[in-house]
Amino acid sequence: MHDLTGFQRDLLFITAGLTEPHGLAIKDELETYYESEVQHGHLYPNLDTLVEKGLLKKGSKDKRTNVYTVTSRGHRELESRREWEESFLGDALELEIES
Repeated sequence: MHDLTGFQRDLLFITAGLTEPHGLAIKDELETYYESEVQHGHLYPNLDTLVEKGLLKKGSKDKRTNVYTVTSRGHRELESRREWEESFLGDALELEIES
């Protein structure tokens, strides 16, 4: 996951958290989080990059809608990232809560 951009990491996390992750649902979640519009020309090439890297699988819901699912490798990468973040933030967050 070290070679992903922050945007690509966000895409991976959002896709993992959605029940039926299709392009527009992912886009809506990103726009809510970023509080700004996400262009299709930025979204879909980055989703395709995650597919090429083996972190997402792309399927079809119908002729117009692609559905994305996180692969086993993608889940391992997400878990590894969370562990890495926790190694830096775990104690700091606990101390902040206790204060």
